[in-house]
Amino acid sequence: MEENSVSLEEIGARAKRASREMNRLGVTAKNHGLEAVAEALLSHQDKILQANKEDVTAAKEKGIKESLIDRLCLTKERISSMAEGLRQIIALEDPVGEVLSMKTTPLGMQIGQKRVPLGVIGIIYESRPNVTADAFGLCFKTGNAVILRGGRDAIHSNYAIVEIIREALLRCKLPVDSIQLLTDTSHETAEKFMRLNRYVDVLIPRGGAGLIRTVVEKSTVPVIETGTGNCHVYVDETADVAMAADIIENAKTQRLGVCNACESLVIHSKIAERALPVICDRLAAHSVEIRGDERARAFWSGMTEATEEDFATEYLDAIISVKIADSIEEAIEHINTYNTGHSESIVTSDYHHAMQFLNEIDAAAVYVNASTRFTDGFEFGFGAEIGISTQKLHARGPMGLLALTTTKYIILGNGQIRK
Repeated sequence: MEENSVSLEEIGARAKRASREMNRLGVTAKNHGLEAVAEALLSHQDKILQANKEDVTAAKEKGIKESLIDRLCLTKERISSMAEGLRQIIALEDPVGEVLSMKTTPLGMQIGQKRVPLGVIGIIYESRPNVTADAFGLCFKTGNAVILRGGRDAIHSNYAIVEIIREALLRCKLPVDSIQLLTDTSHETAEKFMRLNRYVDVLIPRGGAGLIRTVVEKSTVPVIETGTGNCHVYVDETADVAMAADIIENAKTQRLGVCNACESLVIHSKIAERALPVICDRLAAHSVEIRGDERARAFWSGMTEATEEDFATEYLDAIISVKIADSIEEAIEHINTYNTGHSESIVTSDYHHAMQFLNEIDAAAVYVNASTRFTDGFEFGFGAEIGISTQKLHARGPMGLLALTTTKYIILGNGQIRK
């Protein structure tokens, strides 16, 4: 790869040219490229794993916590999932070129809307190298060029993956610069990237609250805000305790360092005495530290005191906060006060409470009797995701193919002029 020897401006210019080339590709060519990349990832998995081993070893030497190392770590199974994600994208309908509407004006002109790529997408993300393949696949299918700026902790993994992708595209005679990686992971280069609005049409940050806040505050490129997940599970007074314990155990412990993991438990006071010991014993078996308010601590002796900060924290670690509520209204108020607009769940047998929760919780994904861990492009049938948008404009929730397109008006006339 040549990014080290060229300026950020040149990388942007190359991406812009590639996006115009992509605009001329049909779905057959794009799918052929995606299949070639999927095969290349599998056939070169030893190269990826060796590069990833360097990153993981360096992360452990730095003392990075285990939940974040899990996000960084690649295995043969995870590489297979990356390839499978690309093949799922192949199977999805290409949204580009879809004519959404067409009407004829009194003057005989036909005016309609057509779905088109966004153009050049910039992605700034932290230590999750699987994002590299997912981002490429979704952007390529929708005819967008992508510039990636991954974290320093995953640089060897990202470099290996991007190199393999570019080599596969070259063999297929497809636009190689439809994917480029910034190998300079300095904050200075990242900030320059955020101001590359001459070439970059939209910027998507994926990572912790600090990264997302920095991008939103410093970018002159339009930003789609993603990811921070202070997710709650509310155990209603009518909940099935066994179901609640299963859901919370999965939502909290299946993977700790992900944005759709449960970070906070809210439980109705009428069921707390019966349900909390069961739930806490399950979590304690996974070495989860449980921090509760004063009332919650009375029901389980191993619970430590929760502070105001705990209720607002995305831990990404083996810690959970607990709040007792006397009504569903109090639970909803607590969740809407402290959540980050990501994913929230209620466990209940009361239909009206389920509907109230769905209607009043302000989040991108709201569940009834299911784990928050399902907020994921793969699980939602998108093949992969470019991120989980927690804002309300353009896209919200897991962002698949449609979220990476926009529309333009097309007007067909036969000589009409305006008088």
